[in-house]
Amino acid sequence: MSTSAYFYLKLTTEEFLEYYQGYKIFIRVRTYQGFTIKFRAEHLRQWVTPLGIDGEFEIVFDKHNQFVSLRRLRAKGV
Repeated sequence: MSTSAYFYLKLTTEEFLEYYQGYKIFIRVRTYQGFTIKFRAEHLRQWVTPLGIDGEFEIVFDKHNQFVSLRRLRAKGV
């Protein structure tokens, strides 16, 4: 059994650079369901544009709260 959570994330290129360079490893977000989750920033790399990241996402965890997948539902202003 898996669990999904939904969230909006906006990071500028400069903000994401700290993650890309390895100074920070985890992204922490508040989900639409009202709880806070963290996951490895590397899972976002495919959605980084020259303007950063701006979109709504679905993240899936397994029954042991281990990361399964992340997908962008919709891009926003980027």
